[in-house]
Amino acid sequence: MMKIFLWDERGDPWSAAVSAASRWAEARGVALRDAVFVVPFAQHLPLARAAWAQTDRWMPRVETTQTLACSIAPSEPPSGDDLLFDAALDSLTARRLLHSQSALAAWHRRDPRAFDHAVQALVQTAHALCRARDAVSPSQRERYRAEGRAALSAIGGLGGTERQLARIAFEWAQAAPSAATDVLFSWRPSAWIVVQTGGVDALMQQLVEDTVVPTLWLDVDPPGDDVIQAVAPQSRVQCQVCSGFEDEAQRAAAQLLADVAEHGTPVALIAQDRVLARRVRALLARQGVPLRDETGWTLSTTRAAAAVMAMLRSASPTASVDDVLDALKMWPADTSSAGALATLEAGLRRQQWARPVSVNPQRLAAPAAALWERVAQAIEPLRGGARTLAAWNQCLRMALHISGVMSALESDEAGQQVLSALHLTDAQVGNAYTDALTLADYARWVDAALEQASYVPSSPESPAVVLIPAARAMLRPFAAVVWPGADEKRLGALSPPHPLLHDADATTLGLLTAAQRRDRDLLAFAHVLRGAPVTLLRRTDDDGEPLSASPWLERLSAARQTASRAPASPAPDARLERWVAAQPIARPLPTAPALLPHRLSASACEALRACPYRFFALRMLGLQAAEELDGELEKRDYGTWLHAVLHRFHQARPEPRTTSDDALALDTAARQVQAELALDDGDFLPFSATFERFAPRYVVWLQGRDRGGAQWLDGEREWAVQPEAWHGIAMHGVIDRIDSVPGAAAAGDGGPVTQLIDYKTGSTQALRDKVARPQEDTQLPFYAALAIEQGRAVGDIGPLDAMYLSLDDAKQIAEVRHPDVEHSAIALVAGLGRDLARLRDGAALPALGDGAACDHCDARGLCRRDQWADLAQAAEVPR
Repeated sequence: MMKIFLWDERGDPWSAAVSAASRWAEARGVALRDAVFVVPFAQHLPLARAAWAQTDRWMPRVETTQTLACSIAPSEPPSGDDLLFDAALDSLTARRLLHSQSALAAWHRRDPRAFDHAVQALVQTAHALCRARDAVSPSQRERYRAEGRAALSAIGGLGGTERQLARIAFEWAQAAPSAATDVLFSWRPSAWIVVQTGGVDALMQQLVEDTVVPTLWLDVDPPGDDVIQAVAPQSRVQCQVCSGFEDEAQRAAAQLLADVAEHGTPVALIAQDRVLARRVRALLARQGVPLRDETGWTLSTTRAAAAVMAMLRSASPTASVDDVLDALKMWPADTSSAGALATLEAGLRRQQWARPVSVNPQRLAAPAAALWERVAQAIEPLRGGARTLAAWNQCLRMALHISGVMSALESDEAGQQVLSALHLTDAQVGNAYTDALTLADYARWVDAALEQASYVPSSPESPAVVLIPAARAMLRPFAAVVWPGADEKRLGALSPPHPLLHDADATTLGLLTAAQRRDRDLLAFAHVLRGAPVTLLRRTDDDGEPLSASPWLERLSAARQTASRAPASPAPDARLERWVAAQPIARPLPTAPALLPHRLSASACEALRACPYRFFALRMLGLQAAEELDGELEKRDYGTWLHAVLHRFHQARPEPRTTSDDALALDTAARQVQAELALDDGDFLPFSATFERFAPRYVVWLQGRDRGGAQWLDGEREWAVQPEAWHGIAMHGVIDRIDSVPGAAAAGDGGPVTQLIDYKTGSTQALRDKVARPQEDTQLPFYAALAIEQGRAVGDIGPLDAMYLSLDDAKQIAEVRHPDVEHSAIALVAGLGRDLARLRDGAALPALGDGAACDHCDARGLCRRDQWADLAQAAEVPR
C-alpha cells in the first residue's frame, strides 16, 4: 500500500486527490476503469465524480463502502430476533431478551424507568458492536468473538449489571446476519484508491490489510499530533461573542445573510447546537432563504407526531377531559368544525367535568354532543387489555381513520415519516413481535420510536444555506461557514462515555473511546477551518450559567499567534440597526353605562374597588379565563369540601355534645361529603392529612364557643336585597355561617348579637392586615349590609358582629373580627352607590395598576399593564 499526504496541497482537494491517483495509476500500470475510488461519505460522490470528469482519463468506480456493497450483492435478510437497525423494533426484541434473563425479568415491574433506560442502552450497544464486527475480516471473526467474550466474561460486583447487559448486546450483535459489506473482502478490483478524511475508517483499513491488489491511500487529514497548529496559518476566522441564546441565534442568521451577499452560495451552518440551529432555521425562513437541512430534527417534535401521541393519551384510563380536547384539536378542520369544538369545550368547562367518564352528552348542545360521540368512537379501538404490536398498530390505524387524522398524515411530509417510523403503512412488520403490550407500554414504544427518528424535510435544488453536521462539511466547497455554539459546553468538551462499556473494553471490541470520538470531532473542526472564511459564535450565558469560549477556540488563537497571525478577530454584529419610534400604551379608560350588572356579589364589589377595569372586563363584559379541566385536586377544592363538611356537621348538631362525639360526627360528615363529591382517596390524601390536624383544633375551639354561650343559627344562607342607594341594582351573597353570641362576647351591649362568620383557608396574617383598615375590607361589610337590608325587610335582627374564621392557622382556629362592621357596611353601601351612579352617568373605568391586585389578575393581559408608559416621554430607540 502506498500512502500520500495531501493536506499541504492548495486549491480543490478533490482535484488534488484525482491528480495524485492518476499519477500513481500511470506509474503502477493500474487500469483505472477497473479500480474503485472510495470516498468517506455519500455527499462526496458527486464532488469526486466531477473532479474525475475534468481529466482525460478513465473514471474509476467512485463509491462509498456501502454503495459499492449494495451494488455488488443484496444483504442477507434478517429473521427472528436479529438486529434490524430499527431502534423502535429492536427495542421490543431487547425487552424480550431481558425478560428471558431470570436475573433481569423482575426489573420491569420493580423500576420501569430504569428498565427502559437499560433497553435503550442495550440497543445502542448492540448496534455499535454489530458495526464493529462488520469491520472485522470474516476470517478473523472467530478470534474477535473469543476476545470479546473474554473481555466481558466477568459478571457481578461493581458494574455487574452493565457488564451483563453488554454481554447480551455482544451476543445479539454476533448473531446478526452477515453485513452487505462482507462481499468487499472477496472483491478484486484492479486497485483500491481510498480517500481518508476525519480519521481512519476501520472497515476500509481492514479491507486494505486483507487485499492483494494495489492500494493507494490518500490522507487529506492535517498531519501531526496538533491539528489546530497545522490549520492555524491558513485559517480565516472571526468570532462573535453573544449575550444569550436569542442573541446568538439572531447574530448567526444575520451573519449567514451577510455571507450569502458577500461570498455567494452555498453557506454552511454547522449544527453544533441543534436547538439553536432550529431557531436560526426559523429566522431564515422568515426571510425566504432557501435552505437544505441535512441534519433534520427529532420526529417527535413535529405536529404530525403530536397528533398521534395525543390520540394515545386520550385513550388512557387516566386521561383527563383536557387530554381528549388536545387530541380533538389535532383533528383536521374538515372533521370537526371550529364552532362545534368551541361549543364542546365551553360546555365541558362550564360543567367542570375533569374525567371523560363524567361527561353526560345529553347535557351538551347538539353539535357538541355529536362531536363528543365521534371522539368516543375514534378512541374506542384503543381501549381494552394487552395485545401484540401488530394488533395495536391495527387499532391505531383504525382510530386515525375514524378521526380523519390518517388522511392528514398521508398528505403531510412529516406525517408520512411518522407513519413509516411506526410501521403503520406495513401491516406485516409487527407480526414477529408476539409479546403482549398494555396501552401504556405501546404508548411508550410509540414515543420512543418518534423520539429516536429524525424528520428531514425536503430541500430546494439550489440552497443558499446548508444546515449540516461538522463531520459532513469536510471536503465540501462552501462559500463561507457560520458555526454557532463555539463554547466550552458544546465544542471540544469530552464526549459522554459509552452507556455499558468502559474504554478498555471498547478498545478491545473495536469501538471508539470518548477521547477518540473527541479527536474525530477535532479533525472535523480543523477541516472546516482550512477552507472558506469561518465565523464562530458563542454565548456567555446559558440560562443563567456562565459560559467560556471553547478550549479549541483558545488553542486556535494561541496557534495563530505562534504562526505570527492575529488571533481570531472579533466580528461585527451583522444585524442591521433600525430606529423606530416608541409606541407606549396608555391606560385603558372604557365607559359602558349600559352594561352595568343587575346584581353584584361581594367579589364583584371587591373587583370594582380594587380596579374598575377588572370589574369592566370580568363582570360587565363577562370575560373569564378558561380553566384547566384537571382531575388533580387543588386548594380551592379542599375549601369547597371543608365548607360543605362544616355545614353538614352543624346542621346535625342542634345542641352541644361531648368532645369525642363532636370528633366522630365531624369525621363522619367529612367522609360523607367526600363520597358525594366523588373525591378520590389517593388524590385527596394531602388534604386528608391537613383535615386530621384541623379536626381536633376545631372541636376544641367549638367546645369553647359552647361554654361561652354561642349558638349556631344557620349556614350557607343566601340573601339578595336591593339597597335604595343602588337604584335598582341588587346585592346578593351566600354567608357561610350565622351564629348568635352573647353581647359581651362580641363587645355588644349585653344582649344577643348576630355574628356573621366567613370561613377562610388562607393566611391568618393576611386577614388581620385586611381588617386593620376596616374601609379596605369588602367581604364582611358586604355581608353585614346584606343582613341589615334583610333585617329591614323581615324585621330587626339585632346588633351585628362579623369575623373571619381562619381554619388553616398552624396553632389554632383563629378568629379575626372586623370592628364596628355595621358602620363599615353603611359606608360601603353608600360609597358603592355613588360609584354606580357615576358609572351609570358614563364615568370611565380606569385600570389602576397598583398594589397586589395586579399580581394574579385575569384581566392583566387585556389592560396591557406591563406595556404602559407615559406618552410624553416617548423616545426613539434602536431595534
